[in-house]
Amino acid sequence: MDQKVTSKYSQAGVDIDKGNEFVSRIKGLVAETHGRGVLNDIGGFSGLFAIGNAGYEDPVLISSTDGVGTKLTVANLCNKHDTIGIDLVAMCVNDVVVSGAKPLFFLDYFAVSSLDLDVATEVVRGIAKGCIISGCALIGGETAEMPGLYRPGDYDLAGFVVGIGERNKIIDGSDIRVGDKIIGLASSGLHSNGYSLVRKIFFDELAMSVNDQVPEFGCTVGEELIKPTKIYVESILKVLRSYTINGLIHNTGGGFIDNVPRILPGGCKAIIQADSWDVPPIFTYLQKNGNIPVEEMYRTFNMGIGMMALVSENEVEDIMQQFSALGEKPFLIGEITAAEKGDEEKIVIEEGL
Repeated sequence: MDQKVTSKYSQAGVDIDKGNEFVSRIKGLVAETHGRGVLNDIGGFSGLFAIGNAGYEDPVLISSTDGVGTKLTVANLCNKHDTIGIDLVAMCVNDVVVSGAKPLFFLDYFAVSSLDLDVATEVVRGIAKGCIISGCALIGGETAEMPGLYRPGDYDLAGFVVGIGERNKIIDGSDIRVGDKIIGLASSGLHSNGYSLVRKIFFDELAMSVNDQVPEFGCTVGEELIKPTKIYVESILKVLRSYTINGLIHNTGGGFIDNVPRILPGGCKAIIQADSWDVPPIFTYLQKNGNIPVEEMYRTFNMGIGMMALVSENEVEDIMQQFSALGEKPFLIGEITAAEKGDEEKIVIEEGL
């Protein structure tokens, strides 16, 4: 009689022991993000967080989920994985802070063909750093080995954040009025949007590599493209302690063209003066070498403005000074005007590239 071959899960490409070793490696990184409210360590079936007496009269939980798209490909090309986690956290927490919410806790989803302990640890190192910057706790996550679904060496990331805010202080754009000014906060570069087009231009059309130097950037292609997304949580929450912000816009996927109209109430129109801030060289380089139409630039990229704050005219100077004191680079980039009847254009960008 033929002897049956013994099969093991590890022979199919999933190593449970390696997964347990990964949890052991990252426990210290995760613990650094913990503060009041965290009730358990990682490794359980769920993460526990107690809201407790947080000083809110009518608290509202505000959540968001996001990823970093094909910027992951650039991380692989650069073999640099310790900042992509910052991007992941930034894309989520920047979305909840526009409601005026303080991020409470974060969870991640890490999917891979076969777990590389060194790479995975570096990814979580970045996630933990992003959580520390934004003041939220990393309380759990999921690591999934899926051979056959992902190519060897590839991985994917998703993030989930929950924040808290006072119901009567939620920023939803309903307080925006004609005459309000638009303050733009400088981005750190591309952030995590438009990378499919960016990779097409650099690596396909220009046949460049991540190691090529670009004088305009003052660094290599890879160093420019891997710059982590800026996190605006601390500065925005501090400004909100002293001033009123009528609307906040995370200038992410969809750029100015799609993101600004999302928050404008009826009868309002945004006028953006595109020559009112310093556009980083990466954007002008892409526009020129990729022959990208101006409108497409403002619909795909942040163009150097990662966050926008819509404020009353009588407070704009004080708020800009406060942002500067907090380390931001604020620019007065536009204003809110009245939309004429029948005018479906919610945003006008003047003085293009």
